[in-house]
Amino acid sequence: MLLPWLTGLGTGMVFLHFVQKLLFPYFWDDFWYLLKVIRYGVRLEMCRLKGELVTVLDKFLSYAKKQPQKPFIIYEGDIYTYQDVDKRSSRVAHVFLNHSTLKRGDTVALLMSNEPDFVHVWFGLAKLGCVVAFLNSNIRSNCLLHCIRSCEPRALVVGADLLGTIEEILPSLPEGISVWGMKDSVPQGVISLKEKLSTASDKPVPHSHHVASSLRSPYLYIFTSGTTGLPKAAVISQLQALKGSAGLWAFGCTADDIIYITLPLYHSSGSLLGIGGCIELGATCVLKKKFSASQFWNDCKKYNVTVFQYIGELCRYLCKQPKREGEMDHQVRLAVGNGMRSEVWREFLDRFGNIKMCELYGATEGNICFMNHTGKIGSVGRTNFFYKLFFTFDLIKYDFQKDEPVRNEQGWCSHVKKGEPGLLISRVNAKNPFFGYAGNKKHTEKKLLCDVFKKGDVYFNTGDLMVQDQENFLYFWDRVGDTFRWKGENVATTEVADTIGKLDFIQETNVYGVAVPDYEGKAGMASIILKPNKALDLEKVYEQVVTYLPAYACPRFLRIQEKMETTGTFKPQKFQLVEEGFSPLKILDPLYFMDNLKKSYVPLTKELYDQIILGEIKL
Repeated sequence: MLLPWLTGLGTGMVFLHFVQKLLFPYFWDDFWYLLKVIRYGVRLEMCRLKGELVTVLDKFLSYAKKQPQKPFIIYEGDIYTYQDVDKRSSRVAHVFLNHSTLKRGDTVALLMSNEPDFVHVWFGLAKLGCVVAFLNSNIRSNCLLHCIRSCEPRALVVGADLLGTIEEILPSLPEGISVWGMKDSVPQGVISLKEKLSTASDKPVPHSHHVASSLRSPYLYIFTSGTTGLPKAAVISQLQALKGSAGLWAFGCTADDIIYITLPLYHSSGSLLGIGGCIELGATCVLKKKFSASQFWNDCKKYNVTVFQYIGELCRYLCKQPKREGEMDHQVRLAVGNGMRSEVWREFLDRFGNIKMCELYGATEGNICFMNHTGKIGSVGRTNFFYKLFFTFDLIKYDFQKDEPVRNEQGWCSHVKKGEPGLLISRVNAKNPFFGYAGNKKHTEKKLLCDVFKKGDVYFNTGDLMVQDQENFLYFWDRVGDTFRWKGENVATTEVADTIGKLDFIQETNVYGVAVPDYEGKAGMASIILKPNKALDLEKVYEQVVTYLPAYACPRFLRIQEKMETTGTFKPQKFQLVEEGFSPLKILDPLYFMDNLKKSYVPLTKELYDQIILGEIKL
């Protein structure tokens, strides 16, 4: 009697398994991933209910006690243990305790390249309860001044290699800001932090200085271009930092992994996901000052790297490198990042071996995140009924001509069908707050959509167009508005247009991004209207953009027009310009190309255009 019953049970189980694989192929992937997310959320909530608010810094200090001699950072061959970083950051804290008036809650701006002292200063200031504002090390002049003013710091700490950048704007800095340089000999008006560190105490800083009163309190300011204008200081709360630090863990990284960080630490990817992720795991990271495609795999082999962080461009650069023997001879098992195009993804795996690509999506200031836990090529993540219980998001119809969401006669937004691109919006509520930006409240308000589906609802506008397929995988489609992405960076068109517009022969400038074959993102292009009776000076345009803009923001192409088309609200019309691109075969207007060798813009001929399309000229 028992045998037929067991046989029937076994047959039933096999049948159910077959049905599950056929109808719900990703059920178990979704289940285990969701279980991880819930476990982490429950852990945070239990700590909150017990009154134990554990921050990223608290977790680091805990590991510094548990595993003091374990390497935390490896940089240019030098090893910095958890204890080393703890003591060095305490020295930083004691310098500011003894030689400044900084107090808990004050903001300190940090302008530094990737190096261990970035982490030492960051943690040292965090030990005092200060909010640290990470400044983009590529920006300069007016843009840098804008960023400093917008976060209203009491002090500014500058890396040794960037003191020249600060020296240019020292006279224009707001009053009351003390400037500290990580160098023995510093310009007049700058205090040598390095000199004072040599005699500072490395004793632990009392916990009372940095104990968190709430996980919603500000922890960092990380600058992002957002969708319009100059960079804005996104408020990163203690809670957001904790969530960001859980990313590597959620993808399956462990304390035994060695994580290679080549992305800039002033970005949330490098700091929150990278450094924060290592702290969550108690792992080791190999920190690189700047990404190098030629040195990448040598570094991975030298330091036994098992996980690396990427943006799509990074992997494309690796695929463009000359092929060598033994390219699969490494220990890398995971790569975590965003922006990987499907064709690059496939080529990367074919060439470099069975590395699990862990693609994710998330805006620095946003309240929504997707993680591709299944490894589906090209997808940024996956949603399902249970995911939407925790994170309410929608894809809504978007009018590309008017550059705004579509609303019906009743004023409500509409969902797109599966397979159609739509604007990604995320519900703002107590469970998923949006902390906005420092400074002008208008910047925060602009990122919110109100009365979307019903009166009183509020959604965060990501500014990203996404597509959801029939299997509920999500794919990044494009950026909307006044931002495009190039070289892994968001380029704010308003900043570029304002910079070019300062030339005395320019009347109006319209900046947008154009697609270039085999390149991630879009290359910058500026449509220009000249002032009456003024001549175009191509060398001056080149000098202006190179002097005042980061390299990634400099327009690669110029188009000279006689009339600027505008929208109904008098905004420059970009849609048609983007569609036309930079082809001299389609465009009758004069076109020019940025030539770094000649230090000027040169006429974009058909021959030059063909070379760009064929990849013979690098942008």
